Amino acid sequence: MSYLKFEKATMTNLQAVMQKELLRTNRSGAYSCSTLVDCNTRKYHGLFVIPVPEIDDDNHVLLSTLDCSVVQHGVEFNLGIHKYQGNTYSPNGHKYIREFNCDIVPTTIYRVGSVILKKELIFQHFEDRILIRYTLVDGPGETTLRLRPFLAFRNVNELSYENGVASRDYQVVENGIKTSMYKGYPELYMQISKKNEFIFIPDWYRGIEYPKEQERGYAYKEDLYVPGYFEVKVKKGESVVFAASTSRIKPSLMKKLFDEEVGYRPPRDNFYHTLISSAHQFFIRKDENDYILAGYPWFKCRARDMFISLPGLTLAVEETEKFELIMKTAGEALGNFLIGKPIKADIAEIDQPDIPLWAIWAIQQYAHSVGREKCYEKYGKLVETIISCIENGKHENIFVAENNLLKINGSERAMTWMNSSVYGRPVIPRSGYVVELNALWYNALKFVAFLAEKRNDTDTVNRMEKKAAEVKTAFQQIFVNESGYLWDYVDNDIPNVEVRPNMVFAVALDFSPLEKVQQKSVLDFCTRELLTTKGLRSLTPKSGAYNPMYVGTQNQRDWAYHQGTAWPWLGCFYMEAMLKVHKRSRLSFIYRQMVGFEDEMYYHAIGTMPELFDGNPPFSGRGACAFAMNVAALLRMTKLLESYTY
Repeated sequence: MSYLKFEKATMTNLQAVMQKELLRTNRSGAYSCSTLVDCNTRKYHGLFVIPVPEIDDDNHVLLSTLDCSVVQHGVEFNLGIHKYQGNTYSPNGHKYIREFNCDIVPTTIYRVGSVILKKELIFQHFEDRILIRYTLVDGPGETTLRLRPFLAFRNVNELSYENGVASRDYQVVENGIKTSMYKGYPELYMQISKKNEFIFIPDWYRGIEYPKEQERGYAYKEDLYVPGYFEVKVKKGESVVFAASTSRIKPSLMKKLFDEEVGYRPPRDNFYHTLISSAHQFFIRKDENDYILAGYPWFKCRARDMFISLPGLTLAVEETEKFELIMKTAGEALGNFLIGKPIKADIAEIDQPDIPLWAIWAIQQYAHSVGREKCYEKYGKLVETIISCIENGKHENIFVAENNLLKINGSERAMTWMNSSVYGRPVIPRSGYVVELNALWYNALKFVAFLAEKRNDTDTVNRMEKKAAEVKTAFQQIFVNESGYLWDYVDNDIPNVEVRPNMVFAVALDFSPLEKVQQKSVLDFCTRELLTTKGLRSLTPKSGAYNPMYVGTQNQRDWAYHQGTAWPWLGCFYMEAMLKVHKRSRLSFIYRQMVGFEDEMYYHAIGTMPELFDGNPPFSGRGACAFAMNVAALLRMTKLLESYTY
């Protein structure tokens, strides 16, 4: 039985299927993304979306979609679908869908009368090339397929409108054409594995709407240019492959290439394998450097996301070499930043105060996998540089207080993962002593002592243990309160009394600055006030600032971003903390929590995890359709649960 399969009843129900997205990627950061019925609902959607570094640092939609029509006895049946004004959809190709399956590659089965057509889609691993294979499974005699490309040639953050500047020129290449609508863009090659005819009928399809953008208060109507269509004849049992790329390909190689790319894909036949497949989508290589993208479709590489995601996306699936490749890029960039050298890598927000401590946490997970000795050999210098720079006040955004706790200034600029801003001001001005920053600091000091212990470096062990003990004492004095939870931050001796999930790190990390009784109390608060089936809320519902619905305009969403929304990666740290404190007695509870996440494989972008969820039922997925930290956290949790198997 297929794991990611949707029957006719789902695929023909527009209300249901338009909420389900499909994401395919390659290693350059290019992607293909749309709904399961190929009706684009975001400006970020597109069949062939690629980086164009000659223009800017963003992705660009070259080919928005490709409408396929079946022609029988001179009658055309268009399998495409687009949304227009007045909730009008045309054509209504979804009505011909009989099945959708995504266990290996996205596969759609259409039935038009006696014709059964199978469509399979794949993105080439190391080339900016999308491949679509059409197979005539059944049909009377020879059938004609018409493939109509909708071109955009625009930045993902913009929209295309009919204009007189767009070039209509094209050149014939083997079994296809190449074209570029605007100066500065690469040529788009569109080729078919079989001889075909290109019919040049240039036109603009006007007023195509993107409802997701409309919901968000953005411009949502677009005009797309269609240069004409390809016409190719197929026989029963025959397959043809369509390729869209920025480079030419020999048509005779296209079928073989498609089969080879399929062979690289592991099956997505259960929750774990599906998460692994999703994990691979976040890896990109740029200028010989390896990165982790924070998410799709709009995120780039961000330092915090990369370090938090790294162990789950690599170590949890036995891919240690990938950890080392990413850390080679990320570690070098962080080390250079700390000592004031230029950073060659393209990593955003590396100056944030918690980044070096999350880097140590990631290295700590590496030590669990390969041992202390190898860990120190590879990353000991980096860890020591981080600790030294913090101790000596060389990090521009970290200040060591007299009590050895860390302080930050987040009143003017957001300095933690709760980084939403409105009108240039942080929504949550977390400043002074911040709870997770200091939990990470204590954990880092203890880890350095842990590494030094293996090398019999008693001086380092004693110094780190002494400082850690001082940090532990100060941590409890600053953050622990009579109610039993932890202050989220304390600024100028004034605590922020809101119950937030950041306190969970003080329990979940390997080394906790809390006593067992305090740890249990923190977890009890998280369970009572923050826990949902989709992770921990970012704020308790008891707060007057509680705003759990991540909807509306950009400002409305920014206000709500960390004011009650639920985050899976936080939920996984919570589950890790529960197992740490309560051991096997909470196993059944943890498994039930994991079921709530597995349910999401069939919603939003299928087979992956969205950025966040509403904090109130039905806990709808929101934000980016695929988010690295969430996928990574679930993989780490799955790996952790394996260690509890009898």
